[in-house]
Amino acid sequence: MPPGLRGRGVSAFGEVRRAVRAAVPTSAPVLVACSGGADSLALAAAAVRELPLVSAAVVDHGLQDGSAQRAAATVHVLAGLGIPAAVHTVDVTGPGGIEAAARRARYTALRAALPHPDSAVLLGHTLDDQAETVLLGLGRGSGARSLAGMRTWDAPWLRPLLGVRRTVTRAACAELDLPVWDDPHNDDPRFTRVRLRHEVLPLLEDVLSGGVAASLARTATQLREDVEALDAVAAELLAGARDGDALLVDRLAGTAPALRRRVLRSWLGVRGLTDTHLRAADDLAAHGPDRGGVALPGGLELVRAHGRLSVRPLDWARGR
Repeated sequence: MPPGLRGRGVSAFGEVRRAVRAAVPTSAPVLVACSGGADSLALAAAAVRELPLVSAAVVDHGLQDGSAQRAAATVHVLAGLGIPAAVHTVDVTGPGGIEAAARRARYTALRAALPHPDSAVLLGHTLDDQAETVLLGLGRGSGARSLAGMRTWDAPWLRPLLGVRRTVTRAACAELDLPVWDDPHNDDPRFTRVRLRHEVLPLLEDVLSGGVAASLARTATQLREDVEALDAVAAELLAGARDGDALLVDRLAGTAPALRRRVLRSWLGVRGLTDTHLRAADDLAAHGPDRGGVALPGGLELVRAHGRLSVRPLDWARGR
């Protein structure tokens, strides 16, 4: 809890409630994703105090012994708060490692559990999670979009606690005498984010005399505003350059490369598009000549012909 808030008599739970109240303007039913950890448990407790219709989903990833019992215990705690909850058991498989596969499975289950088409899923990400996300983006050289971190609202996901510290959610649970479950995976150094949390951020806080997590989160907010402004300009450019499924390159003449690449990224809509792919596509759009051969993920190829860009299967020529 920041000292200034303590001085004004604001409790940790009061801070969490205020964050929820400010971030959730909807009257539609909301679904809280609750693992039983301090962040999501404090969020659920605040949501049921501040919002009219609250339910919860507890996702059992089945990755640890006793996970089913742990999920059932979380449902019991939520019931004690007056929140109806259900366990959603998922199968964690697929590419990208355990973290990525678990995230995909969890988000799929949460979408399926939405009580209403207009409902939001409340996620317990905190300011500390945002800081870790920014550091991950820096380390991977992912660009401004990644450094902008997580959005507060990215339908159907709503993150009311992005301005709240992790210490505050834990203190809020202590105030309410709620039993907090600490996931062993959150202390497992095999995971990059765990090492950032326990090794990198504490070192940065020490070297830079504190305030690093808050500064990183503030940087994310500033970059998010820039990204959204540039995306809006790019959307207007894209609307004027479309020609059916093709893109008219002369409509992008004189456009700054950074904006042109945003237009191309949005128009292509290809998963797994890297900076290398995007710069190759931009070079073709800006300089030509008419040709194919710019390979894209998913077995696709970008082609320029007669002043238009189009996308076709990579083996199209061989299949003629």
